Amino acid sequence: MTQLRFLGSGDAFGSGGRLQACLHLPTPDGGVLLDCGATSLVAMKQAEIDPSGIGWVLLTHLHGDHFGGLPFLVLDGQFSRRERPLVVAGPPGTRDRLDAAMEVFYPGSTKVQRRFDVQVVELPGLTARQVGPVRVTAYPVDHASGAPAYALRVEYDGKVVAYSGDTAWTDSLVDAAHDADLLVCEAYFHERDVKFHLSHHRLLAERHRLSCRRIVLTHMSSEMLAHAAESEFECAYDGAVIEI
Repeated sequence: MTQLRFLGSGDAFGSGGRLQACLHLPTPDGGVLLDCGATSLVAMKQAEIDPSGIGWVLLTHLHGDHFGGLPFLVLDGQFSRRERPLVVAGPPGTRDRLDAAMEVFYPGSTKVQRRFDVQVVELPGLTARQVGPVRVTAYPVDHASGAPAYALRVEYDGKVVAYSGDTAWTDSLVDAAHDADLLVCEAYFHERDVKFHLSHHRLLAERHRLSCRRIVLTHMSSEMLAHAAESEFECAYDGAVIEI
């Protein structure tokens, strides 16, 4: 049985005391992370997941609550004497943004000789790419982050997980979630529509267009969390494990 663990299910502001976006997919060859928000290293250690066992990180976009944990993951590998390569796959601009973040947090860190390589793969939109044990297709979505933002379709062991990242409603979600076993979808607000984010109200209105078998909500604001008990969809929480 394929499992997906929500190491972090929160928004950028820690609403509800939740950690930032990070999902863990275990495979025999090592773990795959979908997003790696700034709190992800803490989340991994709380869950007793060895950060050095993470082989691949897939990024939806380059906001700190979705990729800001990477400098800490790299630094942890350096000081724990990690040897296996770390592969980071994300939108165009990932390499430059990661280097900039490393230098802001730890000046000179990009010049350090490590025992392991950090390999960056910049994903083209709408083209399937094998990244370690998973096959990934990136779908452009509507979220301003200084670089392209994606929803991800991740195929592994005969299962398909779609992940919206952050986005307003866009028809790309229909394609990303086509016949997927699971759609992990943001629902930032309950009723209110804001730029670059999706509401529960809008998702419910579009549900008939989504052919995925299951939807689990994440990235909820305090306002949405207050309505979670009345949601038409399952709601994630930190530590939740979804069997796919």
